[in-house]
Amino acid sequence: MFNTNIDLHALTGWIPERLSVHGNESDKDRTFKMLCDRHSKGDVLITLATGELHLRWKGNYSERDVMNWTPAMKEALRYDPQSARNFDNGVFWIDIDSLYRFYDVAYLNWNPGLFKYTYCTHDSWSAGVGPVKDLYFIGDNPQYSLTLTNGNSTVWVLLTRHITDKNDFANNNEYIALLVYKNNGEKVYMPFDPPPYIDGVRINSPHYLCKITPNPQVPCSRYTLVISQYEKSTTINYTLRAYSTGAFQLRKLTNAYKYKEIVSRKEKSGKWTTDTAGGCANNRDTYHKNPVYQFTITGANDADNQLLIDLKGPKDYAIGIDLTTVSVVNQNSENYFKKQSSGAFRSGFTILQLKSVPAGTYNIIPSTYKPNQLGPFFLTVHSTTPFKLNRIR
Repeated sequence: MFNTNIDLHALTGWIPERLSVHGNESDKDRTFKMLCDRHSKGDVLITLATGELHLRWKGNYSERDVMNWTPAMKEALRYDPQSARNFDNGVFWIDIDSLYRFYDVAYLNWNPGLFKYTYCTHDSWSAGVGPVKDLYFIGDNPQYSLTLTNGNSTVWVLLTRHITDKNDFANNNEYIALLVYKNNGEKVYMPFDPPPYIDGVRINSPHYLCKITPNPQVPCSRYTLVISQYEKSTTINYTLRAYSTGAFQLRKLTNAYKYKEIVSRKEKSGKWTTDTAGGCANNRDTYHKNPVYQFTITGANDADNQLLIDLKGPKDYAIGIDLTTVSVVNQNSENYFKKQSSGAFRSGFTILQLKSVPAGTYNIIPSTYKPNQLGPFFLTVHSTTPFKLNRIR
């Protein structure tokens, strides 16, 4: 099956969109009316693709159809089925029900002149950065902050993966998507916390179009865009281009945490053992057995101290993090707390992210939800300022 909007995008620069047709009959009348209206205005080019039709169309409204053609319709469409039987120029008529039954995809190319503002950036995502599957952690995925001057602006964002090898084009095994979060333009670390505002199926087309349509009742001016790749195995080079009806700013989100320490590097591996698998705080008789890691952070200003603690464990276990204050330099700090936690226990992976942490000493307690769940874990502490980390139990 040929993807014609790839060629049309290369030739015209018009924005490519892939519209699934087969199996989406419920909204066909509205979609057909919209496409006819926009096509008549010169806003869109439309091509179709099918996995089933390899020969000339012989169904409803073909040149051999003697049941549906009426004299009035022939005159209105200036079409003579009798003449068409003698010459196949590739032009034929088909009813919308048959189109939705036999065709898989409508390939659209939209006029970029519909948008007053546009901006693009080029970048690369190394194969070695981040996990192969971003099912639990997306903090290492390329992310961008999108800020709109007017929250009611319509924005389309096109992700294009660069293909420079013929074999890559013929056997495209790279599946990509662009996810959108309402996270105030800040970095997202877990794919479903917060839940994505716009999620999408990973596809192996070099183009992925994401449409951000405003809700007038709940306008939003800041979004986080996250590039996702299914089972990432190779480095990809890409272009991200945004089109908007209103002014906007698009910038890449960088890693704010300059300092990092992984527990497994210090002591081969963190483990919940028969002596240290105490379970969550609900288990009062055993909770105190859990491993405890103490760290000291020394940044002078609370605003400079930002923390990200992530915990990885067996996916069959629900795991969590507690952070308790041992001592702080300034107990009168408005950011002082006795205890923070990662929230609901999650399967195999969780994080605790804090901003404006007062300088002081804290204990990190990683635990499973239930006691006596044995196995390894990996605890990583990220910080914007220097810190010291030691295991005390």
